[in-house]
Amino acid sequence: MSSVTIDKLDKTYSPGKKDSFRAVKGIDLEIHDKEFMVLVGPSGCGKSTTLRMIAGLEEITGGTLKIGDRIVNDVAPKDRGIAMVFQNYALYPHMTVFDNMAFGLKLQRMPREEIKRRVDNAADILGLESMLDRKPKALSGGQRQRVAVGRAIVRQPEVFLFDEPLSNLDAKMRVQMRTEISKLHARLDATMIYVTHDQVEAMTMGDRICVMKDGNIMQVDGPLNLYNKPQNMFVAGFIGSPPMNFFKGQVVDGDGGKKFVETPASGKGFELLLDNRLASSAQKGGKEIVFGIRPEDIETVSATDAEGIEAIIDVAEPMGAETFLYLTTPGGHNFIGKVQADHSFSLGEKIHVRFDLARCHLFDAETENVL
Repeated sequence: MSSVTIDKLDKTYSPGKKDSFRAVKGIDLEIHDKEFMVLVGPSGCGKSTTLRMIAGLEEITGGTLKIGDRIVNDVAPKDRGIAMVFQNYALYPHMTVFDNMAFGLKLQRMPREEIKRRVDNAADILGLESMLDRKPKALSGGQRQRVAVGRAIVRQPEVFLFDEPLSNLDAKMRVQMRTEISKLHARLDATMIYVTHDQVEAMTMGDRICVMKDGNIMQVDGPLNLYNKPQNMFVAGFIGSPPMNFFKGQVVDGDGGKKFVETPASGKGFELLLDNRLASSAQKGGKEIVFGIRPEDIETVSATDAEGIEAIIDVAEPMGAETFLYLTTPGGHNFIGKVQADHSFSLGEKIHVRFDLARCHLFDAETENVL
């Protein structure tokens, strides 16, 4: 069994001193056996620190960490049954691919035949059979990363740990390596914990995703639930590209039902008649409400559409099948729409857009939690 259980895990640097810093703030997380868990968040959110505590490279300040049924707080890294793949590959330049992959096994004084069997098996999985006699300088970035992964595979660990392994690769190679690591997970049927700041990597690779901010866990869920049912504004704005648009305002009683009225920065804010779901949600919030809508849930409509909202085009970015429109409301707020590229748009053009209310979210402006 290779589940990982994190219970009130805490990490404080220089505890008790004036310059102390609490990087991880008592988090709880259950990573299931054979699961691909992604830790994602902006720089400084505590994701790499959490991974390094699991690996034993950072001392745990508080809480408990279990791998399987064993508490490993004070267990040496080599005895935890983990293997880690680093961002910078960490290959020995004077060794061949074979020797780099076999090095850890040689330190364990494993029989030569078993070492060769494991390295050959890993090379077959990763497509490195023809490169075993090369040295790292003769490999591309993607090939070096595969060697680093192979070095982890040969150890046959209980848990694989990946610390932003693709950040040094170009965009095309990142896509290829994402696919290879996902295939590797399916083939090895192993527990994997993967750290990244790239939400696209998180969405495409993870069985579940743990979104972190300032040392706290904001939400843990499957990719589609994170996208469709964010629990707070941070998750809603972090997951999705381009990010969700937010409009501050109030919900008031109007003709035909409850309306959201944008709080303008200048001019006059737009008004939007809410459907029954959003109207019911708004009753749970405070005085000020934040209305959230993803760019892909916005469409252009004619000026006569009763549900249309006026907007001015600041920038239009044709992307082929779709166009990104950077817009400004009459109330002076900027937002982004991702619309079908059925015609060209002009800078300064006045258009009307409609929000898909079934895909919208309301948040409490004070707590930033979803209503």
